[in-house]
Amino acid sequence: MNQIIYSKNVVEFVTVASEYCATIENIANHLPAENLGKLQKILPLLYLKAAMLPKVERIMDEELEKFVSELDYNTLQQKCLQQFGEHDSFYEVFDPNIQFGDETVTASISENLMDIYQDLKEFITSYSIGNEEVMNDSLAECVFHFNEFWGQQLVNVLRAVHTLVVNPVDFDEHNSSDEVLPGKGNPKWLDNFWGTKEE
Repeated sequence: MNQIIYSKNVVEFVTVASEYCATIENIANHLPAENLGKLQKILPLLYLKAAMLPKVERIMDEELEKFVSELDYNTLQQKCLQQFGEHDSFYEVFDPNIQFGDETVTASISENLMDIYQDLKEFITSYSIGNEEVMNDSLAECVFHFNEFWGQQLVNVLRAVHTLVVNPVDFDEHNSSDEVLPGKGNPKWLDNFWGTKEE
């Protein structure tokens, strides 16, 4: 078992997954263009490292502990949404329900990023506990979710990120002077909430 959980491919995936989670957790501390530049580089690397993970079988009967609360998810998702504003939505072309029809579906950059984050944060938190059975099962769950869920979300949101990077937009263009924005001299409690308290 420890030949798998401590293997080169797994350790490298843990490193990239940790970097991705740190990027999302600190997204309010950087400008949208900076965040998009980071995401443009880390998302393909994350996909590559996830695709190289070995197949793993679960060994425990009990379910893994969950660490990302609904509040954690919603708070970070709102910070991501605040970053991208009206540019957060994009047309989804790989939804299995619409591939052969004329219907269009709109997806959200912030929600896609957060769904990826949630799975990765659960994995790296369980992996960091150091219990080898927990590490093994968290890896198995992460690989399963990559194949069934967030791998597709990753390649979908990468299209939207790529478009915003190569066709730069002015994220401040539509901000009115009266709009409440994080880190812009708001009430102290609001800047604390956004994690952008000015020094």
